[in-house]
Amino acid sequence: MSNNNHFSNSRSAVLEPEQIAEAVQAEPIPETEIHRPAGIARRARIIFAAAAAVVVAIAGSWFLYNGWLHKGTDDAQVDGHIMPLSARINGHVQQVNVIEGQMVHAGEVLVVIDPTDYKVAAEQAKANLEDAEATAAGSRWNVPVASATAWSDLDAAKARVSNAEAGMGAAQEELESAKAELISAEANAQKTDADLIRYTQLVAKQDVSRQRYDQAVAAATANRASVAAAKAKVRADEQTLQQAQARLLEAKAGLVNAQTAPDQVALVRAKYDSAAAQVDQRKAQLDQAELNLSYTIIRSPVTGIIGKRSVEVGQNVSVGQELVDVVPLDDVWVTANFKETQLAHMRPGDPVEIKVDAYGRTWKGHVTNLGGGTGSVFSLLPPENATGNYVKVVQREPVRIDFDRATDHDFNAEGLLKPGLSVEPEVTVR
Repeated sequence: MSNNNHFSNSRSAVLEPEQIAEAVQAEPIPETEIHRPAGIARRARIIFAAAAAVVVAIAGSWFLYNGWLHKGTDDAQVDGHIMPLSARINGHVQQVNVIEGQMVHAGEVLVVIDPTDYKVAAEQAKANLEDAEATAAGSRWNVPVASATAWSDLDAAKARVSNAEAGMGAAQEELESAKAELISAEANAQKTDADLIRYTQLVAKQDVSRQRYDQAVAAATANRASVAAAKAKVRADEQTLQQAQARLLEAKAGLVNAQTAPDQVALVRAKYDSAAAQVDQRKAQLDQAELNLSYTIIRSPVTGIIGKRSVEVGQNVSVGQELVDVVPLDDVWVTANFKETQLAHMRPGDPVEIKVDAYGRTWKGHVTNLGGGTGSVFSLLPPENATGNYVKVVQREPVRIDFDRATDHDFNAEGLLKPGLSVEPEVTVR
């Protein structure tokens, strides 16, 4: 009894481990109480094992489903176009306004080449253009003037030919008339001469009066004078005819010259066309000079980051020499090399979670396209499998993934996504 009381009293106090052992040895435990915890423990182990099996089954099913639904790879990086800006003219570098790693915006001046020589060339080209325009203006006004003059000369030449032909016809008729008068005068002279001979014989015999003889002498003298006058008239008309023929020949020569009017007009027009072409040539030279002048200022074509600067102030640069590299901020994407066994259900448009190693952040994206071949096909030394030493290796195919871009703000405005950064994309296949 004393032991029981001691044990019962000891429960209300904090017992030491030695006291607990003594109490257990002093007070026997019933047999029913010994078998009860073993049954409970066995049922607990069964329930725990069943629960563990359910959890393992659920976890296995989830992992299997997740592995089928999501395809990921760590062989991926951010890609982008790098824009190498080069000189388009030869010159002396006057200013360099950027350093490597600097953020620049589209249109910002990066490098300035000394523009002095190109300004002089532009001014000279402008002066040449003004001179060519003045020459072309004069040639343009010459076209209608020359055309009117040429056609007028042609009409005048035709009129002169007509007049010369008419004058020649009149001279010919005058000559024919003078010849007829000469014949008539000669006939009259012959008659009066014959009459004079008869009257001379008769007057000697005094068969006719002296007065009648004098009349015969006067008539013969007058007719001989008429013959001389007719001959002179014939000679004069012959000269007039010759002059008319000369005028006709001259008029015809003038007509032949005037008939070149279309050629003369064409020549003047050709001169104008040449002057107009000269204007176009001078204008092209001015445009080229102004274009070369504009090339002295090199601006950033996009908003981005200066990747590499290979130019210094005072340096002489030549055409095609690379000056700075600009890396665009918004023109980036992901190239992910997936195993060929992961591509069975992957399609363009599938959503992608992109984790960037550098920041621990994720970006949303989508599959744009699958590459045209595996990486080994495009390598410098593609594998040769026709030698008989073939070993099957799982190939990787590059997949392009583009980032989803919000319309309410500029994509990658902070410049976090840069070409070359490692990423881990996870594609949700459909």
